[in-house]
Parts: sequence; C-alpha cells; structure tokens
Amino acid sequence: MHYGAVGPISIFLPVRVETNEQLQAENPDWDMEVIGEKTGIYARHIAEPNQCASDLGVEAARRLFADYDVDPASIDFLLFCTQTPDYPLPTTACLLQERLGLRTTVGALDFNLGCSGFVYGLSLADGLIRTGAVRRVLLITAETYSKYIHPTDRSIRTIFGDGAAATLIEAHPQPTLSAFRFGTDGTGADTLLVNRGGARRPEDAHQPRHRQRWPSDLYMDGPSLMSFTVAAIPQLVDEVLRDAGAKRDDVDLYLLHQATHKMLAQLQTRLGLDDRRLPIKMEEVGNTVSSTLPILIHDLRREARLRPAMRNMLIGFGVGWSWAGCLWEEVWQGAPIPEPRR
Repeated sequence: MHYGAVGPISIFLPVRVETNEQLQAENPDWDMEVIGEKTGIYARHIAEPNQCASDLGVEAARRLFADYDVDPASIDFLLFCTQTPDYPLPTTACLLQERLGLRTTVGALDFNLGCSGFVYGLSLADGLIRTGAVRRVLLITAETYSKYIHPTDRSIRTIFGDGAAATLIEAHPQPTLSAFRFGTDGTGADTLLVNRGGARRPEDAHQPRHRQRWPSDLYMDGPSLMSFTVAAIPQLVDEVLRDAGAKRDDVDLYLLHQATHKMLAQLQTRLGLDDRRLPIKMEEVGNTVSSTLPILIHDLRREARLRPAMRNMLIGFGVGWSWAGCLWEEVWQGAPIPEPRR
C-alpha cells in the first residue's frame, strides 16, 4: 500500500497590494495602528475585478509545474478548494483541468470549505492514494473573499487577503499523514456567511447572528468565532495527540490556520506554546482562508524551519463551523524553494 505525502508547494498572490498605510489614508477615521496590533496584518493582496479564484489557482499550479519540474500529465486527480467559485456550475475543477492541460482521464472536483479546507484536502488526497486508484494528487486552494467585502467595511477589509496555493500530494511507502480528526457544528453558520447568490430565497436565507453593521455581502461575528476557536481547538489538539499515542512535546511545530494574531496568541497561551513552536506569519498576506496553511508551510520551508523527519500538527478551523487536524511528518527533500514572485 502507498500513502499520501506532502510534496512541493507553490503559491500565487495577486499583484495588487493594500497596505495599512493606504487604508489609513483612504479612511482617516480608522485607527490602523490598533487594528494592525490586534490582527497582526499590515498588508494583503487583492485580486483584480476580472481575476477569479480559478485564475489564482492556475498561476499557482503553473509555478508548481515549472519550479519543480512536475509533468502535468503525471497528475491523476485534481482537488479544488474554494468558497468563491467562478460559477455555480460547471465545477471549477473541470475548468482548471482544461486550462492546466491535465489528462481527460483525471478525476476533478470542487469542495466548498474555508479555513479547514487544506487539512480536509490532505485527508481526501491521502485516502485516494491509499485506495491505489491514484498516485499523484494536485490540491489547489484559492480564495477571493475581497469580492464579498465592501470598501467601507473596517471589520473584515483589514483582515482578508486573496491568494492561492498548489500542493502536490504523492504516493509514499510509509504513512506521513495520520490521526486525522474532524469537527462540524452548523449552529455556527450564522457567524461567518454570505447569504446571497445561491439557490435559497433571500426571505428564507440564514441571517447574521447579530446586527449587520457593514454593507459587505460577507458577514463576520468575530467574538463568536473567537469563542468557538478557543474552546474547540485545544480539544482538537488533544484528540489528535491521543489518537496518535503522542504527547504535546512530541510535536515539533503546531501549524494553525492563520486567522488573526489575536486569535492565535490566545491559542498559544491555551496550549502553552511560543512563536517558535506555533508560528504566526500573516503580516504581508493577511488571512487567505484555505491557503493560509500551505503558504505557511511554503514560507517555513524556504526559511529552513521545516526539515525532513520533523513531526508537526496541522490545524484548520473557521467558517461552517468546520475544523480539522492531523499529524504530518515532513519527508519532502526537493530543490531549493524559489523566492516569492508576484
């Protein structure tokens, strides 16, 4: 039997950058100094009006193919995680198959998950490889939340950035992904939602948990999300460790969805970890939803903070409410990682 192993990762960030200084100049009444301290975000990349999640994903995948000499014909399955698809139908993954020149014998599917999506994607890829049906899975995470955000929305315009990551999951003789744990609580659906654009009639749609103060299509109830996170994630960490028969000190790095600095700092305290073992790196990209974890892995590899044989934990959490975690052993020993390109 073969198992899934995380191979090379390439990222793509839109050229346009919104800095806190620009937002301050545009909105003199916003206290960007305080906002920056709380969020830990000082810049974010924003897609152009004609740029969709699939466009970002295509660029990330093409970089993966070029930078790591990956033959598109070797891909057996394409997974595309996004909450901003090009269309309600067809499946965006089908469009990506054609644009990337993948074989017509590949499998391709979208899955609509946000901040837990990368861990879910790894579990799907690992499962496909374990069946023996495939050997190489291309997992693309891409999001353009900015299209749901009104320019005057101080609460979320300062947090979310657009971006994409392409991750190659390859067959490996030993398991490197283990102890997957998942969680779902639909009672939190009203804390982070876009309730227009689907088939549900507006009068029947889920409504924001509290008064919607901003005109964005995207609504976020930050305090409720914070309460959910600090309650669910330490428990998830313990469950993953228990399933693996491991202790907290057996894990080298705890790689968590990069939501905001304030949220991660609370989790650091709850888990008794510091910046070295639970890194926070979102200053220049913001919260890129399902792409925060692969971007974090990409950056840590480039800085040589991730090395083969390191045992790490991956945790995603957020919209849904949805959360997921697993243990991951780094085994990739590829070529030097290129500097980020725009």
